[in-house]
Amino acid sequence: MKIDALTVAKALEKLRRRRPLVHSITNFVVMNTTANALLAIGASPVMAHAEEELEEMIEIADAVVINIGTLDRHWISSMEKAAGIAGELGKPLVLDPVGAGATSLRTGTALKLLESGNVSVLRGNFGEISALLGEHGRTRGVDSMVYERDAAKRLALRAAEEFGLVAAVTGATDYVSDGKRIYAVENGTPMLGRVTGTGCMVTAVTGAFAAVEEPLNAAVSALAVFGIAAEKAHEDAEYPGSFHVRLYDWLYRIDGELIRKMARVRKVEP
Repeated sequence: MKIDALTVAKALEKLRRRRPLVHSITNFVVMNTTANALLAIGASPVMAHAEEELEEMIEIADAVVINIGTLDRHWISSMEKAAGIAGELGKPLVLDPVGAGATSLRTGTALKLLESGNVSVLRGNFGEISALLGEHGRTRGVDSMVYERDAAKRLALRAAEEFGLVAAVTGATDYVSDGKRIYAVENGTPMLGRVTGTGCMVTAVTGAFAAVEEPLNAAVSALAVFGIAAEKAHEDAEYPGSFHVRLYDWLYRIDGELIRKMARVRKVEP
């Protein structure tokens, strides 16, 4: 199936009709941010970290999102257990390897989660995905220091092949691959880099789409929808604080007509 503006619009319609419950094990910095993004897009968030309730929570969830932004041994244990339960129950799992490459703890934790074989979608920036593939991607905190358009495309394909999942490498152009096909998503604005947690927000939104669509379409749709909402928010707001508020507004307001008008999604050759 070809993914284009129409399929993205239909995916959003399906998401809002089903209102999926997205269970997020995420970081302290973005819990409120990602919960609000999920509510705005039409999904339902739950942020539960305790190992003792993971099985019950994941059983009722429609998708699981793991974000390694603030790690400690208790959270790592919960993340590993959650990945196992998601695999056993057949629930889609989205991984955000925040800051992979910056420390061995982050890189090793992300790799162990990937080695479980239960991750459906891996979403990270160029440096993070490079680090996971052993290319020594250079990171500064949680921000990618490197982006090369052609290299990003190849990186998405290689990560998808290496880990057996859908890989999304985000940057000036986002590239998404299932190991066979590659899609470029060219929606977005540099203002996204002026507000903390926007990458985490799009990962959470990817979880919502993964609850209602197969992984490739889910990742492409999430990036296109989020990018369009960001473009519209930037039209309304010139500065980061007001942009952040308007981003929620446009995640709520975006509809099929706007997607069909603004989505810049295309299939590209490997």
